[in-house]
Order: sequence, then structure tokens, then C-alpha cells
Amino acid sequence: MSKKVAVSDQNGTEALAATLASTAKAGDVILMHGTLGMGKSAFCRAFVRAVANNPHEEVPSPTFTLVQIYELDPLPVWHFDLYRLSDPEEVHELDIEDAFADAISLIEWPDRLEYLTPENRLDIHIEPGPNPDARVFVLEPHGADWQTRIENLNDDGALSRAQQ
Repeated sequence: MSKKVAVSDQNGTEALAATLASTAKAGDVILMHGTLGMGKSAFCRAFVRAVANNPHEEVPSPTFTLVQIYELDPLPVWHFDLYRLSDPEEVHELDIEDAFADAISLIEWPDRLEYLTPENRLDIHIEPGPNPDARVFVLEPHGADWQTRIENLNDDGALSRAQQ
């Protein structure tokens, strides 16, 4: 079961990120799919700021560092950008297993993981919307826990609020 969420602008992207961050827990893996400029980093930045409960939290892109680690309360967030990797084995050098076990993992360019992609995860596909600032997010849960959380978000209206 996948869920489409259309947002009209950056505020909608930030609201969706905050909604999903409110359900996050240690061990969550969120894979961000989309072409360059679709807003993967903007979504991740808003997600980290929501977990930190700080709209001014500094959240640099991990484009060159490959990973940024945020030791936040209540739980850490690891933000990966795997664009520059050429072999899935290279992710081991980033201690990705530690993130998978103890933190929330936000992963841009997850196709680089190949066979290392976790079974339990949330795939988020970002597509262009009807205007330059609009986006369509396709939330694709894998695993019963993610399916339940996405269904519950839908049931309580949280996803609808993100679309406004």
C-alpha cells in the first residue's frame, strides 16, 4: 500500500517531513528517491529540524562528507548522501550498520545500497507537481510497522494537513 501526498510548496514539504518525524523511532530507515533538484535534501533538513524541535538547527548537506550525524534528543539522526559512492560495499566505511541499529537513517540516492537495502524501510519517491514549487511524494512502506504507521497517519488526518 503506497500513499501519494501532493504539496504545493516548500511549506508543504516541511509539514510532511515534520509529520513523518513525529512517528520516527530508532532503527527507522527512510530512503529518499528523486532526481536532482526534487527536494530530497530539503525534506531531510526539515525532518532533522522537526526531530530536534528546532527550526534553526544547522543541517548542512552531506554531499561531500557522505554522512552528517545529529545526536539529538530523543534520538539520533544520520543523514546519508550516497551519490558519490560507486560500490555498495563503501557504505560499510560510513558505519551505516550502527545507524540502522540505533538511529533514524535518512538516505539520499539509496540505489547505491543495492543488496544492502534493509527490508523494513520507508521509500519516499519525490516527483514534480503541477507548478515549479509543487511536489508529489509517494510513500511506500515496507514491513508491517511502516505500513501501520502510514495507515495511522492517513486515518488521523496528519497527511491531509501536510497537503494543505
